[in-house]
Amino acid sequence: MATSFQHDRFDEIPSDLQRVGAHRVPRKRGRGWVSFAWAALATVVLVGAGVVALFVLNDNLSNGTGPAASPQSSEPAPAEPEVPAVQPTVDPALAVTVLNGTERAGLAAAAGDTLAAAGWNVTTRSNAATEDVTVSTVYYSDPSLEGAALGAAQSIPGAGIALSQDFVDLGEASLVVVIGANYPAIDESAE
Repeated sequence: MATSFQHDRFDEIPSDLQRVGAHRVPRKRGRGWVSFAWAALATVVLVGAGVVALFVLNDNLSNGTGPAASPQSSEPAPAEPEVPAVQPTVDPALAVTVLNGTERAGLAAAAGDTLAAAGWNVTTRSNAATEDVTVSTVYYSDPSLEGAALGAAQSIPGAGIALSQDFVDLGEASLVVVIGANYPAIDESAE
């Protein structure tokens, strides 16, 4: 299906034109080396950036340091000085508050009697704001009272200690004992 088009100026080819198709300039000599040089430069820059990133991100690769480069010593490392363990103490001058953190009635009074019999100055026996405490805990707000907290915890079966600022606003109390569900029933503690 031949279609005829109208004749225009582009249909006339000059007679002095010796080429057929698109005109391309002959390649310059050494043009391939310029492309290779640019590719090599880009490779060197990328590898250099990767090496710098590895040294920055991983301290073990820098200048031969790290576990593989350190010589093994035949003598053992010096032992850390032992921190003396805090000894439980009983200080009758400290005010102790006992709070019942369970639904069982009378545990604060029973635990307060136990502490008073052990030599503690129990100033307050009351109920805690919550009744879902599972473990009896002696709270102290000053690290110097850790020995006293340990001493009070020894008097309460199953009690632990905790450094906390939660009970600082309870007035004169230096130690706050919160009785939990692990405290034995009143009948069992009397025996």
